[in-house]
Amino acid sequence: MMKAPSAPTTGKTFQMGRLARALVCVVSAWLAMGRTALADTDPADALHSIAFFYGEHPPVDELARYDAAVIEPDHGFVPPPAIVAPSKPIWYAYVSVGEVHPSRPYFGAIPPGWLHGTNDAWQSSIVDQTSAGWPAFLVDQVVAPLWREGYRGFFLDTLDSYQLVATTDAERAAQQAGLVAVIRAIHKRFPGAYLILNRGFELLPRIHTIVDAVAFESLFRGWDQGRRSYVVVSPQDHDWLLDQARTVRQRYRLPLVSIDYCDPADTACARDTATQIRALGMIPWVADGGLQTMGTGNTAD
Repeated sequence: MMKAPSAPTTGKTFQMGRLARALVCVVSAWLAMGRTALADTDPADALHSIAFFYGEHPPVDELARYDAAVIEPDHGFVPPPAIVAPSKPIWYAYVSVGEVHPSRPYFGAIPPGWLHGTNDAWQSSIVDQTSAGWPAFLVDQVVAPLWREGYRGFFLDTLDSYQLVATTDAERAAQQAGLVAVIRAIHKRFPGAYLILNRGFELLPRIHTIVDAVAFESLFRGWDQGRRSYVVVSPQDHDWLLDQARTVRQRYRLPLVSIDYCDPADTACARDTATQIRALGMIPWVADGGLQTMGTGNTAD
């Protein structure tokens, strides 16, 4: 960077210099605050709207109507630079913590001993969260490159995949401890990053202070990947999720996001489901089963 010439120490030029330095400090402080600024506010004030788009060409202008946008980064999308701070949306990158699909560019670098079973519905490998090198690998090989590209938030998915392979309380506890270590490692390296969990309810007692929101899927309407069909959520599953949501809200005061699924051609389903979610005081996003198209939610304008 080219160094500016020395400024006079008196008069308007000096005053403007002080103002400029003050503005730089304000912007720098805002960037440094990152997720902490959200965590210290009431959930109703922290996050009003969010969109999820995993397709190849994110519609930037449409997504700019939301406070946050979650993107599948492997399609090559690079967030546009913010003209002013804060700027909408905050760009979140999708990050799978509990599973790795063979299509991921870093899959081949993962030692086979770190993989522990498969999720047949998604043709992905489940990561053994007790692997000592996994937190550093995920931070260095996955999160750090996304941060350099301009993502300032991370949507952490597949946090419950360990349940497919852990069969005892001791095994589940060990996997949970590993997940906590991963999330803490991300926060330690990037304390200004925003973090949204997809479920991970059992992890919150240990990490809720570094999390900005909790999301979950299929409160009313779901997507069955195995059968590739849209489904109505059973009363039992619906009630269980509501109980988890109440705990998150009452104990941790974190914003809640419900991601539900409707056939894109069924606009009434999307509209009505979003209305139901909103009535419960949660942030809705209702879209197709693969999140390949723009859905229905709360817009920020």
